[in-house]
Amino acid sequence: MRRLFSSESVTEGHPDKVADQISDAILDALIEKDPESRVAVETIVTRGLAFVSGEITTRGYVDLPKVIRETIWNIGYTRAKYGFDGETCGVLSSIAEQSEDIALGVNQSLEVKGGEKAEEELDQLGAGDQGMMFGYATNDTPEMMPLPILLAHKLAMQLAKTRKDGTLHFLRPDGKSQVTIEYDEQWKPLRVDTVLIAAQHEDISYAEIREGIINKVIMPGIPEELRTDQMKILINPTGRFVKGGPQGDTGLTGRKIIVDTYGGWVPHGGGAFSGKDPTKVDRSAHYMARYVAKNIVAAGLADKLLIQLAYAIGKANPVSIMIDTYGTCKIDEKKLNALVREVFDFRPGRIIKKLDLRKPIYLKTAAYGHFGRTDVDFTWERTDMAATLKSMAGL
Repeated sequence: MRRLFSSESVTEGHPDKVADQISDAILDALIEKDPESRVAVETIVTRGLAFVSGEITTRGYVDLPKVIRETIWNIGYTRAKYGFDGETCGVLSSIAEQSEDIALGVNQSLEVKGGEKAEEELDQLGAGDQGMMFGYATNDTPEMMPLPILLAHKLAMQLAKTRKDGTLHFLRPDGKSQVTIEYDEQWKPLRVDTVLIAAQHEDISYAEIREGIINKVIMPGIPEELRTDQMKILINPTGRFVKGGPQGDTGLTGRKIIVDTYGGWVPHGGGAFSGKDPTKVDRSAHYMARYVAKNIVAAGLADKLLIQLAYAIGKANPVSIMIDTYGTCKIDEKKLNALVREVFDFRPGRIIKKLDLRKPIYLKTAAYGHFGRTDVDFTWERTDMAATLKSMAGL
């Protein structure tokens, strides 16, 4: 039996992504001033207004309205005729310090309070939240990502590129993509079944929009070997998408978390990512989980792997670790589980140190996915532990 699976992506001008980028731009600005900043910032964008709220504890100073306006402007909302732009929109904020009750567990973990010795200051950190965090990798693609979300991101990026470089002069910042892949009985990709593009545009003819997007976005974005005569193409199915962005749809930080991860291919747990500093394990532990999964697959220990980490707020070590190789493990699964626990340290402080997360890198994550990226060098995408794992496994 053949199967269909779909994933979607969105451009940086999508309202939810505008909110994500504002939250992460604020985070980057704070980390640049004070790498130990504690940040949890949520953004809502709507007609003529950007509202930022949350909790920040920092030794640095950041001009929030300036950061917000520059972020909106850089996305492409530069004209009031779009119904939302960085120069004329209102900016409001409501910011408090991090709760002292939360800080109690983050500053000093349950283990340290119980007498466990911290070798370094970072080792004192407890998890900034509870929750379940997932990481995944597969050898289906060179990026070790599921194919549907990978292609959806490529189309969304191509949509933004053709807008910015003027190739498709009629495009505006908001846009979405969706790709359906047909798989065989062993879940190996066969072909692209359907491509869907929703692109905000100037008030021009539908025929011009369709022709431009097919020739300049879809054909360059879908590999020739996956295209067939049966591939269905849907472009702006309503027939019109002039009113878009925050003018047409309110945006909120974290609402595109499935776009940010694996496109629905595997479970997602914990919270969203943007606007959160790395002591929040619902961000940093997801990055660590992806790092572990990718290195195991890169080492050839499994064809695909899902790992779940679960944390309790204020506790450094995970309360549970689960690994599933979907029957593709090349060594004994008990040995693989032991190897993961021996090689990788899942305490928040050690994750921060291993992945070098106290740097202003987060705005780059806020659009086009946090995983499988080749345009940016994210530490959690490196496979620098693959050789070690392969050697220790005896392969």
